[in-house]
Amino acid sequence: MIQRTLGREGLIVPAQGLGCMGMSEFYAGRDDTESVATLGRALELGVTFLDTADVYGPFTNEELLGRFLRGRRDKVILATKFGILRDPAHPERRGVSGHPDYVRRSCDHSLRRLGIETIDLFYQHRVDPEIPIEETVGAMAELVREGKVRYLGLSEAGAATLRRAAAVHPISALQSEYSLWSRDPEDEVLPVCRELGIGFVAYSPLGRGFLTGRFTRPEDLPADDYRRHSPRFQGENFQKNLDLLHRIERLAAAKGCTTSQLALAWVLAQGPNIVPIPGTKRRRYLEENVEALRVTLSQAEVAAIADVVPPGAAAGDRYHEATMRMLGR
Repeated sequence: MIQRTLGREGLIVPAQGLGCMGMSEFYAGRDDTESVATLGRALELGVTFLDTADVYGPFTNEELLGRFLRGRRDKVILATKFGILRDPAHPERRGVSGHPDYVRRSCDHSLRRLGIETIDLFYQHRVDPEIPIEETVGAMAELVREGKVRYLGLSEAGAATLRRAAAVHPISALQSEYSLWSRDPEDEVLPVCRELGIGFVAYSPLGRGFLTGRFTRPEDLPADDYRRHSPRFQGENFQKNLDLLHRIERLAAAKGCTTSQLALAWVLAQGPNIVPIPGTKRRRYLEENVEALRVTLSQAEVAAIADVVPPGAAAGDRYHEATMRMLGR
């Protein structure tokens, strides 16, 4: 497995990681047995960079990984996140906290659920507008000094916040959505990451599965799949995005790879500090995604793909309005 470096503090990870969210929630069809088999296959393929969060479930995804990690802790680079608040009785209700006391409690709870002594990469999931980022990162830095956390990250933070955070403690990675249909980070965030030597972890690099080509109409999604209510998967937006997908499919066919592999290869080609973490709970899709590392794109091909899917080409927002307000703070 090709390796890439996130940040300047020594965090080395596989060039492709595995997003574990869908194993426990949001995407229909939970199957813990297949998820554990997928995690095992990931390690066999060298995909040892696993990404979770306390909010996934809530809590159940960390617990799933905790069961899997028994006897395997030294084989995995584990990232988890804190900061989004959910009431297990009413999981649709959400808030954000970056209070220092909450940071410490969240870390201790995650360590317990995961059954480990140290988290490799600890992210603030969303920036709390009520708490200065200096205070939140200061508390995270204390966890590093205590040996509970090795490296720090932020998720969906804006460029100015990233600069302020990095002035308190080195930030090894910024995680944000980035794909052929979500190119917003190119405007400000990616340049700041390159300037400050911060790695970039791209979640949903396959557009929440849309860029795989497996969905041709909204009804293809199970009734309890949250994507049915996502703006890009609804109404006219779905058809417009399907037209966009067809352009990518033609490029993939010419390259002799799947649409998923072309989309991942394009993200990988954006720079050596970028690591995509496509999520899946099935072995066959994991294996298909890993094959993207064999797809080599020339500079001309990278540019041609970007021209076919320019920034802002996708129809609809990434999230609903309330969630969009939590991004880029």
